[in-house]
Amino acid sequence: RLGLERADTAEKALTVIVDLLEKYGQGGNCMESHMAFTYHNSFLIADRKEAWVLETSGKHWAAEKVEGGVRNISNQLSITTKIDREHPELKEYAKSKGWWDGEKEFDFAATYSYVNTARMTTSRGRYCEGYKLLNKHKGSITSEIMMEILRDKESGINMEGGFMTTGSMVSVLPQQPNLPCIHFFTGTPDPAR
Repeated sequence: RLGLERADTAEKALTVIVDLLEKYGQGGNCMESHMAFTYHNSFLIADRKEAWVLETSGKHWAAEKVEGGVRNISNQLSITTKIDREHPELKEYAKSKGWWDGEKEFDFAATYSYVNTARMTTSRGRYCEGYKLLNKHKGSITSEIMMEILRDKESGINMEGGFMTTGSMVSVLPQQPNLPCIHFFTGTPDPAR
C-alpha cells in the first residue's frame, strides 16, 4: 500500500518496498489467531509499462523484471537465476551461511529456500497450479478469466480451512494513457463470492 501511495511507477514502488524492508524488516502473524506462524513476502508490482516480481527472505530480497508472458507468485520463492535487482549483500550473506559456494550460478529460490527449482512448475501446489492455469489462457487472459482463476478451489489458489484466501484483486492496466485503469476487489475474503 505504501508503494502505491509513494510511487508513480512499478520500479519506484519496488524501491519504496525494499527501502522499508531494509529500515523496518518484516514479520507479523499470518493469521489473526494467536498461532505464531510467519513467512516472508512476495509481490507482483505492475504499472502500464512494466511489471516486477519481488521476493524476500528476511531483509534480503531479489527482484525480477517481467519481460513478457505470464507470471505468478505463491507461498514459495520463484525467482531463480534471472535477477534484475537485488539486496546489496544477498550473495555475500548466502556465502557466509554456506548456502552458496560463490562459483556456481546463483539461484535465489534454491539458495534461500528448500525448494527444488527444477520441480516448481511440475509438482502439485498452488504455484504450479497457478502457472498451469495462466499458461492455459496465455495470450487471451481477460479480467473475467483472471477472476475465474482466482476463484479456483481445486487448484488451491482459493484456499479454504485453517489458511484461507483473504481477498483478491484484478487490475486492467491499458498501455494507452488516455484509457482508465480498472481495479476489481473482492468484497469478502472468499473470491468465490
